[in-house]
Amino acid sequence: MRGRQERIPVVVQARGRPRRGRGPVGRALFTCAEGLVTCGVLLVLLVVHQLWWTNEQARTEAVQSVRALEREWDASPPVVSPSETEGMTDGALSGGAPSGGPASGGGPGEGGGGRSGSASGGTPGASSAYAVLRIPRLGLTVPVAAGVGKRQVLDRGYVGHYPGTAQPGRTGNFALAGHRNTHGEPFRYINRLQEGDRITVRTRGGTFTYRVDRVLPQTSARDTGVIEPVPRSLVHPSYGYDRPGAYLTLTTCTPEFTSRYRLVVWAKLVAG
Repeated sequence: MRGRQERIPVVVQARGRPRRGRGPVGRALFTCAEGLVTCGVLLVLLVVHQLWWTNEQARTEAVQSVRALEREWDASPPVVSPSETEGMTDGALSGGAPSGGPASGGGPGEGGGGRSGSASGGTPGASSAYAVLRIPRLGLTVPVAAGVGKRQVLDRGYVGHYPGTAQPGRTGNFALAGHRNTHGEPFRYINRLQEGDRITVRTRGGTFTYRVDRVLPQTSARDTGVIEPVPRSLVHPSYGYDRPGAYLTLTTCTPEFTSRYRLVVWAKLVAG
């Protein structure tokens, strides 16, 4: 009879390269990679905030402002007395343009939230919406506020009225500025406007209709001539007018996503 053979367990040990901790260079590279990924994520979030969230916020506020204004006007039609009419002044540039020339989205013109009389004889407060601008070709409806300050007016998705320029429907130059990119970007596509396109401005006192007459594709950010009572570019003198009239001027930045130059659209009053 055979004796039992004891089974002796065999331990197999895997052999491999010994693990080593990261050296100083490896740790530095890992830290740099983490930093780059974090910066990339933050950059993406910033772009989303600027290009999407600011637009959503500003457009929502602008729509609410237009609705509130028009509900108020529809509920209480204007009554303009002779004394109020006498108080209205035509659009001399007596208040001066904001320092830095024509303001618009992303450009100079911070501040400028001065007061100027409304078309119905009232005096809107600084940064208060008091008119509604409509451009059918662009499907645009946007409130107009007094002043061209970025924080107080333009960044809220409003179009700003240059202090000291004429009021809607009056002799002179009713000059406006608006963002082309971010914060509602109401003037993003005004480069698409063509001669003959209709623009309306509604105030408590009535609705005024303008027709696009001329477009200045690019001029200096300090070309204040474009918002004078008789608008004419100081940089490109062949663009502009040589006699008084009732003008509407739209200004914004160009090219897109920069504030280096200004795009200008002029229109003439045809009804109102």
